[in-house]
Amino acid sequence: MPPTEKAEKPAEKIIVPLDVANETDALTLLDRLPQVSFWKVGLELFVSSGPRILRELKARQKSIFLDLKFHDIPNTMAGACRSAAQYGVDLLTVHAAAGRTALQAAQAAALDGAQAQQVPPPQLIGITLLTSLTARSLAMELKIPLELNDYALQMALLAQESGLAGAVCSPQEAAQLRQICGASFLLVCPGVRPTWADQGDQQRSLTPAAALQAGADYLVIGRPITTATDPAAAFARICEEL
Repeated sequence: MPPTEKAEKPAEKIIVPLDVANETDALTLLDRLPQVSFWKVGLELFVSSGPRILRELKARQKSIFLDLKFHDIPNTMAGACRSAAQYGVDLLTVHAAAGRTALQAAQAAALDGAQAQQVPPPQLIGITLLTSLTARSLAMELKIPLELNDYALQMALLAQESGLAGAVCSPQEAAQLRQICGASFLLVCPGVRPTWADQGDQQRSLTPAAALQAGADYLVIGRPITTATDPAAAFARICEEL
């Protein structure tokens, strides 16, 4: 699926994380779930395997969400995004809290990096607030004097105003962000859990159907699928519920 198009079929709206420790385990999971078209590669696997896993996913004609959550000074973020763009990934995350200058530098560098390698540029999406954090965490630990929904909205608007394609938010913030940021702004929602799955460390969750109804474009659903006795059956069950 081209990175400029939104998913239409339920199966295309689900991004499954390759949250495993090494390339061998990742390949095993890919083989068990050939029907999954969109995969997320995060810090653990990328640090372990490097770009090899991205090349493998491209060889299998899969869409790639490279979730490295860059958060640094503008020059460093620009360099990281320029390097990441060369792999032809579809989505790439940066922390909106890095600020406007860093976000704009990251966006420009991603376009440059993709153009240099003659690959489609990734869509940069800004992390609003990690779904493991709660309103209490925001106030008591991070000392941010905003309501959680207001903070997530401000970060999404900052990402949008800086030229990014979308934001990562919990499904509980999706409706407000969709209403204010508009239909073309991508919303990627982790922390999505079916009613029959354990919530794990996700603090701000909704069911897959409720998340889509709230305005999410893509749902990141990991452990309910990947740790299931039959991952393919779990994936099919979620698709049916959508």
